[in-house]
Amino acid sequence: MGKKWQVVYFVSSSGENPVSNFIDSCEKRQQVKILRILQHLEEYGPLTIIPHIKKLAGTPFWEIRILGRDNIRIIFVVSKEKLIVLLHGFLKKKQKTPKKELEICFHRYEEWRLTG
Repeated sequence: MGKKWQVVYFVSSSGENPVSNFIDSCEKRQQVKILRILQHLEEYGPLTIIPHIKKLAGTPFWEIRILGRDNIRIIFVVSKEKLIVLLHGFLKKKQKTPKKELEICFHRYEEWRLTG
C-alpha cells in the first residue's frame, strides 16, 4: 500500500497555530467530528470523503464542511505529494464563502509557501 496522506497545520511566522486554536474553540462534539474527518483524510486522501469536502472554484483551496447547528469550515490546500495543509477554520453563516475568509487563506498559503 502507498504512502498515507499527511495533514499538517499552518503555523504562522510568530508561532501561532490558528486552525488548532479554532478547533480548540469548538464544542466537544464538533471537535470529535472535525478530528474524525482529519483522520479519514490522512488515511484515505481528500477524494474519498466527497460529501464532507468541496473544491472552492477559482482558488487552490478545498473546504471541509461540517454541517449541523453550526456550519463549520476548515480550508486546506493539497501540496506536493500527499500533503494537506490546513490553513483556516471558521463558522460559515452565508451560502457563499466570505471574501475576508478567502483573503486569510491566500495570505496564509503564501506565507506557508515562502517558509514551508
